[in-house]
Amino acid sequence: MKGLEASELYYKEYGEPMLKHEFGDIYGSLACGICGSGSECFGYDDEISRDHDFEPGFCIFLPGEDIIDRRAEFLIERAYEKLPDEFCGITRSKTAPVGGKRRGVIRIADFFTQKTGSPDGELTAEQWLSVPEYSLAEAVNGKVFYDGYGLFTSIREKIKEYPRDVTLKKLAGAVLLAAQSGQYNYGRCIAHGEYGASQLTCFEFAQNVMKCCFLISGRYMPFYKWSFRALRGLEGFDGIDVKLEQIISSDNSEPHKKRRLIEDICVMLAQKMRERGLTQNETPLLEETAYGINNMIRDEKIRNMHILAGV
Repeated sequence: MKGLEASELYYKEYGEPMLKHEFGDIYGSLACGICGSGSECFGYDDEISRDHDFEPGFCIFLPGEDIIDRRAEFLIERAYEKLPDEFCGITRSKTAPVGGKRRGVIRIADFFTQKTGSPDGELTAEQWLSVPEYSLAEAVNGKVFYDGYGLFTSIREKIKEYPRDVTLKKLAGAVLLAAQSGQYNYGRCIAHGEYGASQLTCFEFAQNVMKCCFLISGRYMPFYKWSFRALRGLEGFDGIDVKLEQIISSDNSEPHKKRRLIEDICVMLAQKMRERGLTQNETPLLEETAYGINNMIRDEKIRNMHILAGV
């Protein structure tokens, strides 16, 4: 059983009855679910995932102290800790998780401040461009089982995807870096006999191509160790993961094969961006396309920032 499913069952069997019985007067102000850090929040967990920071439970998100005060918070925390430590073969650790507090009682403002830098989902252009994508992914992943007050869900709705101008800025930067590393520097490094550097260009190319795929799809790219797993789930990019894996995992004894793979991927990216209305360029030369994307940004302040401001 996946952790997400186990968490919801745990909430239904133990959490919901406890909260309704002991905190019925404030239950309507709570939100309950599972999201944030951890493979289970993305549905990527397996047996290996259970070696650390994996436990039965869920999150109880509280609004501000003007609605639920510190004493009520303390009482809910104490009641949560009394819930069973084992469920569906999963046991709660007695030590603090490596990544910090992931389950139990959490203030809504604290959760979103940690993930986005904003307590209410209101981000400036600079924040949108600088907050790590994986952190935004953690702010909107998982599942909300209950939200009586609606605040938690409304904030998630605000930040579920980038504003269009931010998407274009980040895409322009990622496209430019993909062009520099794949279409330009890979061949030059090979010509110089710099095979270590040429492999670095492959990694740089693959990372930025994946960023492009998620931006084109209106999704946040998760933490790097789950990036290929998530990439395989994007609609319209079938097979691109295989090509990227070939580029980064093979040696450079046959560079012409890598260059062909790189060009195939660049043609696919250019086509997908045109289909989504993210570029008007017809060329597969991504450097030219990158500047064309940047010129489509409507907000003058964002458009005039350095083209790599979003990366």
